[in-house]
Amino acid sequence: MAASPSFERAQRLPKDFAWITVAIGAALFIVNMTVLLLPSLPHSEQMRSLYAQPAVWVPLLPRVLTVWLLAATLAWCHARKALDERGAVRIAQLRGAGSRFAAVYLTAMVVNALALTPLFYRAQVLFMPGGPLHEHVGMYGLRSIMAASVLVQSVIQMLVIVGSVWLAARFALRERGIAPVDASSAMPDPVAVSNRGAAALVVAAIFVSLQMCISNIASGWVDLRDLDMVLLLLGWFAVPLLVCALAFWGAWLGAAPAPVQTRPFRAVAAAVSAFALLQAVCIAFAVGGLLWIASVSVSGRSSSGSLVMLAIAMAAVYLVLLVVLVCAITRRFYRRYL
Repeated sequence: MAASPSFERAQRLPKDFAWITVAIGAALFIVNMTVLLLPSLPHSEQMRSLYAQPAVWVPLLPRVLTVWLLAATLAWCHARKALDERGAVRIAQLRGAGSRFAAVYLTAMVVNALALTPLFYRAQVLFMPGGPLHEHVGMYGLRSIMAASVLVQSVIQMLVIVGSVWLAARFALRERGIAPVDASSAMPDPVAVSNRGAAALVVAAIFVSLQMCISNIASGWVDLRDLDMVLLLLGWFAVPLLVCALAFWGAWLGAAPAPVQTRPFRAVAAAVSAFALLQAVCIAFAVGGLLWIASVSVSGRSSSGSLVMLAIAMAAVYLVLLVVLVCAITRRFYRRYL
């Protein structure tokens, strides 16, 4: 039996939701940067010279892409969950789900841009060089406060994104006046969807989003102006891509054989759990390594070489444990559906 156009639209709804979040995020970003860098505005020349520096625009792009990735993944998860639970026939009866989702999400993002973002900027200005409170905290205190500010801002912004996507999806997917559908009348899925691949993609996207959030916070302690372009590109692009690939591999192994159902929020929970456990284990290893180096330095031996070896060992341990933990935790969350 041929699928109707409404049925095909229902099948595309998860991807539609994901692309809507990316389109809205990209449009708002372009508008914001255009307004910020307009030649007619005061200090526009200074802002353009600032954003022309690699230490500014290189970290900016992956941060923005991470926000889009997180929002798109969560939007896909909400729509896919509804599609799995209700069936494509019921979802096909929804009218204007994509437009309702776009309207609510756009409203939430505009409110965020007009309210929260300026508030965070004013708070940071207080402690910036030349700011009212700069002379009271000193340079080291300035970096500590800026790092704490980035931490608070990152957490709040992530909560705003999660809440905005949830609110938009809830409004878009609500059912009103839809007649009950007989399960026997459901049409077969015309598109073969790999539940295993979908689960692995969700795990990888959420994991790398959390990783980038931590990297953004850690960058508050580092003067990025001291790094050249190659190191910046490796740190902000190559490393996240490697982490994403390894997380996907681990989730792919953990979801083998293919799960009967996608269960996207189980993939989200698996990614968050694996990330939190990985950070805890690596912090414990790092503390143990630093204590060992401290004991070595007390005995008179140089600690600089030991620190380099510890950093290399921690990087290797992190990457190996990433695959192992993601694989094990994904399998645990999907054990009932394999």
